[in-house]
Formats: sequence, C-alpha cells, structure tokens
Amino acid sequence: MNDTPRTAILHRMVMPEHVCPYGLKARHLLRSRGYAVEDHHLTTREETDRFKAEHGVATTPQTFIGGERIGGYDDLRRHFGLKVSDPGETSYRPVIALFTMTALMAMAAAFAADGTALSIRAAEWFIAFSMCVLALLKLQNVEKFATMFLNYDLLARRWVPYGRIYPFAEGLAGVLMVAGVLHWISVPVALFIGTVGAASVFKAVYIDRRTLKCACVGGDSTVPLGFVSLTENLMMIAMALWMILKPAM
Repeated sequence: MNDTPRTAILHRMVMPEHVCPYGLKARHLLRSRGYAVEDHHLTTREETDRFKAEHGVATTPQTFIGGERIGGYDDLRRHFGLKVSDPGETSYRPVIALFTMTALMAMAAAFAADGTALSIRAAEWFIAFSMCVLALLKLQNVEKFATMFLNYDLLARRWVPYGRIYPFAEGLAGVLMVAGVLHWISVPVALFIGTVGAASVFKAVYIDRRTLKCACVGGDSTVPLGFVSLTENLMMIAMALWMILKPAM
C-alpha cells in the first residue's frame, strides 16, 4: 500500500505587508485532505502580476493538482465537494447566534446573582440583553441601518429621522431594563418601537407579501424579514407589558 501523500502546488501572496488569508486557508484545506503542499510564495506585487498574466487568472491563491489548475480558494472547496458561501445569501444564522448568546448570558448573570440559571429574572435579562446587542449591531453603522429600515418600517417612511433614532431608543430601553430602573422611560419606549415594528413587519411580510431582508441585526443583514423579525418586536412588547403588570402581581 502506497502511503505517499498526494501533492498539490499552491501559489499564494506572502509579502512583508500582506499575507493572503485565503492562501493560508487553501493550504490548510489541502493539508487536511491529505495533500503534501508545494508552497510557492509570491513575494512582490510585480511577481504576483506576472504570475496572473502567465496563467490568465485575476486572483491568487491558485492551486494545481496533478498538473491541472483547480483555481482559487472557493474553487478548491468546490473541487472537494464543499459548500461555498454566497455573501448575499439569506440566513437565520446571525439571529440564532445572537439569541443563543444572550440566553446564555442571561442564565449566567442570573446564576451569579441568584444561584439559579432558570428564573423569571433570567427571562427578563434575556430580552433586555437581546435588545442591547441588537441595538449595538445597528449602531455600528446607523445610516446603513436607517436606509435598510426604510424598506418596510411604517413610521420611518413617514418620518425619515426615526430610522436613526430607533437604535438609540432600543439600546436605552434595553440598558434600563437590565438595571431594572426608570420603568417610566423603558416601558413606553419598548412598547412604542415594538408595536410600530411588529405592525410594519406584519404588513410587509404577511399582507403585502414582500421579500425583504431585515435590518434587525444592522445594515449588512442577510436575515430574511419575517417571523424572526416579528418575534424581536413581540419580545419588546411582552417585556414592556410584563414590566407594567409585574408590580401588581
């Protein structure tokens, strides 16, 4: 039995000011697939341009296996039958990751404060932490979020500045709810933005049947507008109503 590893030739940019990350990923992928890699470095811009012209390619890295040019990193993944992500592809992954993390944060905080991870306070903190993190994502680029928000929000379409105000309002309500103070501010804010948001999403998705991306996790969102977006707003409404009813219980 021949245990000699198969050989792949990899040409990638390795310069003092730049090491191509996709070249590193291609080398790792080849090695993980049992290939011995002949790793050729393109150490200057001129050398890289000559290589591209010689092989008629527009990008590096480039991989060759058995004398055949496979191509760049995405082409290499396709060669091995692996999925290649589409940057514009809609995905629920961002919100799943976000809500999973905020749920774990809430349970950790509740355990530290009360000695139990499953409690009413943990549920309250889960919603409040989620509001804070969602606001943080929007605040990374307020203008981009506000522009995307105009695609479906009913109030923002009537009064454009609301799109820029929204992330600050959501963040403020979330922080106050985490602290459990100034309910006279946090409750009306959460109730207002949650109600307007829920009505806007419901109209756009379930009445107008529009296919849009949600601005809930910021202006670069690939999350489809729909049930998850509606849930975000319903959570804010539920939290606000709970804060109102809680003192009477």
